[in-house]
Amino acid sequence: MNSRYFINILATEDLKEIANYFATNNVEAGEQFFNKFDRRCEQLINFPNMGRSYAEIRPNLRGLPLDRYIIFYRVFDSGIEILRVLNARRDLPSIFEEQE
Repeated sequence: MNSRYFINILATEDLKEIANYFATNNVEAGEQFFNKFDRRCEQLINFPNMGRSYAEIRPNLRGLPLDRYIIFYRVFDSGIEILRVLNARRDLPSIFEEQE
């Protein structure tokens, strides 16, 4: 079976916020960001453990940096679930606690 990546609802909201930011500040940089995001997700399918473990925040949570952001995901047999795409400077543990 082909592995794939799924973007959950919270990550979709994160990506909309990022897109809105780029739309008002720098459309070209936004296009570059989303092209890189797609490439990173494709890489994760082939190398699901390439991101670092964030198990101290949540079990099985992994993260991969992308510019000023971190793509948070977890690995399943059928592929990758993108959980959040967050600015690396945010208080990450508290954001994930709020989701529990």
